[in-house]
Amino acid sequence: MSAAPTRAFNSLVTRSWSRLARVYNIPLVQRIAYRPPQDEIIEQLRRADIRRVADIGCGTGILTSRIQHELNPEVVYGCDASVGMLRQAKARSGQVNWINRRAEDTGLPDAAVDAVVSTHAFHFFDHPAALAEFHRILSPGGLLAIALNNPRSRFAQLLQPTPIQSVAYFPSPDEMRSLVEAAGFRITAQRSVRRPIPSALVPDVLTVARRI
Repeated sequence: MSAAPTRAFNSLVTRSWSRLARVYNIPLVQRIAYRPPQDEIIEQLRRADIRRVADIGCGTGILTSRIQHELNPEVVYGCDASVGMLRQAKARSGQVNWINRRAEDTGLPDAAVDAVVSTHAFHFFDHPAALAEFHRILSPGGLLAIALNNPRSRFAQLLQPTPIQSVAYFPSPDEMRSLVEAAGFRITAQRSVRRPIPSALVPDVLTVARRI
């Protein structure tokens, strides 16, 4: 594995998610927390008629398997650093290509996919390194779609002290735009994830871009 940077305590976080894999799969948790952004991602992929997809930070593979089942693309990769998460993902679908790698070093060839997607995992990644990797594995003009909590408060950084930022950091929408654009992407959309509850309760934002 290359020396691509990761956040501090990355291995500890990975092991923790391996232990939490069963809780993550609880239907109520999925329906309330994760299904809405997954629906948004599916919509983006369907609208763009994407045929090669990588789901980075795929967890137990719920979204990845939905992409395979609902869109029937040519190839789907599900990438996660957690062995425990991928163990359940592999049991979910034998048609997906599961990869036990970090977001910053997926091991995929250059221009291997036409879309990179990620839901509620990007905060654990080293942002510049992960975005550079996404740019590398995307074909020219390829789609990037990332959904995660993006606090809108101007005090967002103050609410995330440095020790916490070393493990996970939730960029504001403006910070997200700057990060994505600096990595060689053109933003095409950025909006709140549609939910049946007020967005202030779950401030997740979908950022969509194209590789330049």
